[in-house]
Amino acid sequence: MRRIDPIDAARFKTAAWGRTKAVPFFISQETFMQELGTGEAVARAKAIYDYGQTAIFASQADPRLHMVLYVPPTAADGRKLDLLVAVHGTGRTSAIDFRDGFAEFGLYNDCAVLCPIFPVGVLGDGARSGYKFLEEGDIRYDQVVLAMVAEMADKYRQDWSKFAMFGFSGGGHFVHRFTILHSEKLWAASIGAPGSVTLLDPTRDWWVGIRDLEARFGKAFRPEDLAKVPVHMIVGDADLETWEITHKPGGKYYMDGANDAGKTRPERLAALASSFRNAGVDVTFDRVPGVSHDRMKVLGYVKAFLAKVLEGRRAK
Repeated sequence: MRRIDPIDAARFKTAAWGRTKAVPFFISQETFMQELGTGEAVARAKAIYDYGQTAIFASQADPRLHMVLYVPPTAADGRKLDLLVAVHGTGRTSAIDFRDGFAEFGLYNDCAVLCPIFPVGVLGDGARSGYKFLEEGDIRYDQVVLAMVAEMADKYRQDWSKFAMFGFSGGGHFVHRFTILHSEKLWAASIGAPGSVTLLDPTRDWWVGIRDLEARFGKAFRPEDLAKVPVHMIVGDADLETWEITHKPGGKYYMDGANDAGKTRPERLAALASSFRNAGVDVTFDRVPGVSHDRMKVLGYVKAFLAKVLEGRRAK
């Protein structure tokens, strides 16, 4: 399958998959509404499905992958919005939790929320964790997210050349690795309780370190860009279970150094914070008392961090 450049992906849709060569073609907003004809039905459908808590959409760049959004209704009148991309964990259902959990924040802070949905077993193998490491088979999840953002920016007539990103658990995996690779695209990053972390170690290969980052992803690590991104890291101090995060020989993602960052999520996130700080990154670290692995109990801290960054961003 030929990949579509993420910069252009919002204008194209893949027509075929598998062994058939993909054929891109332009999809206009008018095409989306042709099934309803014109007039009042179109306006009502847009209000119901495209604004507020939206329908689930397939990505034009890769229709195997989906997204759901919260878009403040004021966008329909041309109001300019910032964007938060919120990435689900291994169970995927947190995509809806995050869409709804950030809706009020989005309404009162003029911020749309885009939640990608990467189905389990998208390659037919039942695998759950590919997206956490940015690549799986022919899929580059980081590029698909960039394409989703470009597609929705075009749809809602917004400038989302930079956006914020949050993820918890499996989403925390994705967000910190996306931040390492695409820091120039972010105005903030919030990393919640990842089970494993990629340290900025130039002596170890991906995913434990970043030595082969350019060879693997076609893009070199740029510490000067990373240092410009306000970064938030959050984990509960009672998030101590290790059964799901300890890599063992023979496991798909096992490699030398896989467990070296620590035994628990708090230990591993602290190691990531130290690695980022050593690269000049301003890291806000919240270790929440009495909280285990509970995504909804950390959202208040995430919102406070994002609101502060937004205030400073808009004051410039």
